[in-house]
Amino acid sequence: MQRDTATSVFEALASGIRLDVYRLLVKKGMEGMVAGEIAATLEIPPTNLSFHLKALTQAGLLKVEQEGRYQRYRANIPLMLDLIAYLTDECCADQPEQCADLRAASACSQTVLPPISPKRTHP
Repeated sequence: MQRDTATSVFEALASGIRLDVYRLLVKKGMEGMVAGEIAATLEIPPTNLSFHLKALTQAGLLKVEQEGRYQRYRANIPLMLDLIAYLTDECCADQPEQCADLRAASACSQTVLPPISPKRTHP
């Protein structure tokens, strides 16, 4: 992942509404939801929601597919997993045992985290 992509993702999620939308769509998985369902579930006026959906889509956090006259939105979960990997890629790079301890203290599932980088040897 490039730094600019990570920055764009964080900027898009800096809104509480957009964060709620993304988390809702993560829960729905590959089923996704159409805009009207999202608006009703989160009790957001459709006109406000369209602005937020556009921002999330432009940041790459959502994928949209036309279904007749509706648009179905799905969370781009691989992008979020790439972001986690980008943020944690060099966790305690020279002391991987520390990273293992930090991960154990986290509520995050180990299955979504990238592998711990082995201890580097310096030439």
